[in-house]
Amino acid sequence: MKILIIRFSSIGDIVLTSPIIRCIKNQIIESEIHFLTKDSFAGLLAHHPYIQKIHSLKKNDLSAIIESLKTENFDCIIDLHKNIRTFKIKRALHIKSYSFAKLNIQKWLFVNFKIDLLPEKHIIDRYFEGIQSLGITNDQNGIDFYLPHNFTYDLKIHALHKHNFYVVALGATYYTKQIPIDTLNALFKQLNDAPIVLIGHGEVDYNKSISIMENPKNKTMINLCNQLTIHESASLIQQSKLLLTGDTGMMHIASSFDVPIVTLWGNTHPKFGMYAYRNYGIKNYIVDLPCHPCSKLGNNACPRQHFHCMKKQDIDKIIAELPIN
Repeated sequence: MKILIIRFSSIGDIVLTSPIIRCIKNQIIESEIHFLTKDSFAGLLAHHPYIQKIHSLKKNDLSAIIESLKTENFDCIIDLHKNIRTFKIKRALHIKSYSFAKLNIQKWLFVNFKIDLLPEKHIIDRYFEGIQSLGITNDQNGIDFYLPHNFTYDLKIHALHKHNFYVVALGATYYTKQIPIDTLNALFKQLNDAPIVLIGHGEVDYNKSISIMENPKNKTMINLCNQLTIHESASLIQQSKLLLTGDTGMMHIASSFDVPIVTLWGNTHPKFGMYAYRNYGIKNYIVDLPCHPCSKLGNNACPRQHFHCMKKQDIDKIIAELPIN
């Protein structure tokens, strides 16, 4: 069976498709799996052993990718994005397709009226519900993230020792998912000079890291923002003692490794079903506010201008409950 899986973005969302890929390959022995994503995210899947071919959507050129996909003669499509573009692709290919419940109405009610009708269910479990008629079941083996063969980020470059440092992910797609500098510095103050590595990608993350490094109390910190590839960041997390992060793609990558994850939730909420998919070593911190959650994706600024969901995090509680203490 020749199968096309579609998920355009972003880092974390693509990583969350990995249990579907693995279970299809292991449970449909003759399957040939292709994956369609945005060109900018294709590298995330480049080393995946179960994907035979990656198709890239370049500059939103939907017509070109549709014509290319038509030549593949797929047996079915598994749509894990479910938007207007995937609808057009499915209509053009005119073959059997499977999707999942996005729960947009329930999310809208939760965001706008704080009416919680969302199930206690991860999006991965909703993915499996969407393809159950294919006879695919969840093997409960969690997330996969594949590094290049024999690849390990060399810690000796920075005089780090394996499993003896924290990684802090500064970045997130939206500002209201990012841990603010004051909150981070308050956490760092209580970490007793533990070695800390800052990671992030892009100008915003880099500028944030520079501000953090200017604090004279952050003496044992290494700034690797804008210096690492995604795979290098992943390898660093794999070798760390703990990942401290917001609701980010790095959180989902870390869930594929045996490393504790501490997540501070900003404007989003685990009830949307996008929390770290692992049943151990996970700590989620949410500030109980009447305005929370304020978006299912994120905002470029706090709609209420106070950003209390991040700025009022209980630092003492977080430090006391760190899984490595």
